[in-house]
Amino acid sequence: MHTVAQILTGLVAALHVYFLVLEMFLWQRPPGRALSGFDAETARLTAPLAANQGLYNGFLAAGLIWALVIDSLATQVFFLVCVVVAGVFGAATANRRILVAQALPGALALGAALIAG
Repeated sequence: MHTVAQILTGLVAALHVYFLVLEMFLWQRPPGRALSGFDAETARLTAPLAANQGLYNGFLAAGLIWALVIDSLATQVFFLVCVVVAGVFGAATANRRILVAQALPGALALGAALIAG
């Protein structure tokens, strides 16, 4: 189960690296605009906010990667809880899709990590 938890945590980290790239660098391009549904002007105006969000996602990815490198269950659990909380909050305040895109993968990895621990 430890291997499953590590793989799921790695996938969640990769997902957050993708969110970082999407929000920091592709927000005004087709992938970012497709995700947000914003027209070019709205994407331009919201780009600084999206970049800030992307940076936070990068910190989550970095924490998860760090947890895997040092093989620390406590660190892994901490950052996975952060992912789940951020996903639930995002779903409640911004878009319900975030629950499936962020909170669910984080919860699955968290469950696996807790079982493995």
